[in-house]
Amino acid sequence: MVNPLAGVADTVAPRSILLIGGTGVISATAAQRAVALGHRVTVLNRGQSARPVPEGVETLTADVRDVTAVREVLAGREFDAVADFITYKPDQAKASLDLFTGRTGQYVFISSASAYQKPPTRLPIRESTPLKNPFWQYSRDKIACEELFFEAYREQDFPLTVIRPSHTYDRTKIAMVGSWTDIHRMRAGLPVMVHGDGTSLWTLTHSKDFAKAFVGLLGRPQAVGESYTITSDEYLPWNQIYQLFARAAGVADPELVHVASETIAANSEELGPNLLGDRSHSVVFDNTKIKSLVPGYCATIPFADGAREIVDWYDTNPELQVVNQQFMDLSDRMIGWARRGA
Repeated sequence: MVNPLAGVADTVAPRSILLIGGTGVISATAAQRAVALGHRVTVLNRGQSARPVPEGVETLTADVRDVTAVREVLAGREFDAVADFITYKPDQAKASLDLFTGRTGQYVFISSASAYQKPPTRLPIRESTPLKNPFWQYSRDKIACEELFFEAYREQDFPLTVIRPSHTYDRTKIAMVGSWTDIHRMRAGLPVMVHGDGTSLWTLTHSKDFAKAFVGLLGRPQAVGESYTITSDEYLPWNQIYQLFARAAGVADPELVHVASETIAANSEELGPNLLGDRSHSVVFDNTKIKSLVPGYCATIPFADGAREIVDWYDTNPELQVVNQQFMDLSDRMIGWARRGA
């Protein structure tokens, strides 16, 4: 088991931290690490997540979209830091500004590295890289939220910090486009569709690594008014990512068939925006800025280990091994098209 305190360079005074959400892939691990470091952690959510709240965490139950309910549960409460994991749209950002102005010394908005310029004109991607994504509405909404929050910082001294994670995973999240269905195809001896030519570079970050940097900046006044990328320094071509999953699944030689991302997008409204707005582009990130604030930060979990953790989790929980027939059919069509065009 990975030590939750690995990478800690020094001790810190306990801080009062509110996590809005607190049970997602990255927020649940952040809560675990914050508690392990001795912080006073409160989570605010609807109480409907499959991930349990860590022992020692205070839970407030309310729908954050219900402003009246949130005001009631937070009456008279203030925090050293509030981290918002579930604001996605500008109207939600406006509501958060109204709710948390004057209630916290730092408001941390979790944006997305997909907001960075696509396609990127240079690598590595840094915080100074322009924010522009014409392909994915999710990314454009995150950019619009950032703009509202930074305007409030400039004009009203709203204590904003922006975090831009890229593809962050835990044992429940399969990185391949088809999720468990791709592992099913590998084990069944069926060809697996890989977008593009499989050589574009991708960065995957374990949630335990992300939490090291994230919790390290909570309550730090130096972070106010700033944005930070938090990712691993490891990057892999997609071909290798699929091969690592195959190895973890006990498949020695998976058949990977490459299909242009534009072709997949033209045949799948669900997959298209994410492919064209994120996964089809090489992304290599410079983490110098977050390391300057959190000197002990270093991502230590290689994805080879992460892939094994994921497959082991699904093998231990067979009820989660859901085969998506719609994706099976799409894969068969796209692979057949690619072979005919070869």
